[in-house]
Amino acid sequence: MSETREFHSASARDTEALGAALGALLGPGDVVALDGELGGGKTCFVRGLARGLGISAPVSSPTFQLMHAYPGRVPLYHLDAWMRERGEGFLAEGGAEWLRADGVAAVEWAGNVRPWLPEARFEVELRHAGEDRRELTLRWTGPGERLGALRAGEKA
Repeated sequence: MSETREFHSASARDTEALGAALGALLGPGDVVALDGELGGGKTCFVRGLARGLGISAPVSSPTFQLMHAYPGRVPLYHLDAWMRERGEGFLAEGGAEWLRADGVAAVEWAGNVRPWLPEARFEVELRHAGEDRRELTLRWTGPGERLGALRAGEKA
C-alpha cells in the first residue's frame, strides 16, 4: 500500500515547515528517503525534520562526512548518498545499522542507495518550480496511513 500527497513551497521557510510537520509525526525506526535536483531543498527539508523532532542544533549537509547524528526527542541520523560509491560503501561496512536504529534516518540522494532502504519508508521528491518555489511529493510506502495530518502547502 502507498499513500501519496503533493505539496508546494513558495520559500525555504515553507519547505522547512513541511519538514517540521512530518518530523513531528515520526518515531524511532522511521526512514525518510529524499531525492531531487541539486539545490532542490533536501537539506532544507531535513532542517525542518530536525525541528519537528525537537532538535535545536544547526543541521548541515553531511556530503563529505556521509552522516551526521543529532540528539533530540528522537535522534536524527542524516545520511548523504550523493557520491553513490561512498554511500554504498558506508552502508555495506555497517552504516546500514543507522537505518534500523533507535532514531529517524533521513537519506539524501536516496535513489543512489535504494536497495539498502527498508520497504516501509517516507519518500520525499523535491522539484524546482521557480526561483524559491518547490513542488514536493511525499509518499508513505508502508501499511496504513501516516500522512493524514500533513495539510499546509498541500496542492488542491
